[in-house]
Amino acid sequence: MKTIINTTNAPAPIGPYSQALAVNGMLFISGQIPMNPATCEIVNTGIADEAKMVMENLKAILSEAGSSFDKVIKSTIFLTDMQTFAQVNEVYGSYFTTDFPARETVQVSALPKGVNVEISVIALKD
Repeated sequence: MKTIINTTNAPAPIGPYSQALAVNGMLFISGQIPMNPATCEIVNTGIADEAKMVMENLKAILSEAGSSFDKVIKSTIFLTDMQTFAQVNEVYGSYFTTDFPARETVQVSALPKGVNVEISVIALKD
């Protein structure tokens, strides 16, 4: 059985997908972009600010699902410029304290709404 997770504290989906799905104790969170959920505006004041907004969106969805960053087991980071990796990695790392999840980071030619970073995660849901 799957349960759709949705919160107004993260951006509403901009296509035919859910913010997250809970299935058999696992939580699959769709890629989040640096969109402010309160204003629907894209944060574009620098890659560190963009990464922080993405992580805050993920945090809101994790919270709504009854999970947290310490339960994340896998993440995928999409960047339009690998030169921004260090800055994104610094922000990303500040949300995890121990037992870091598995992860890959890939450079892509473009992301939705012209953003520079998108992150998706898989987490455990108790």
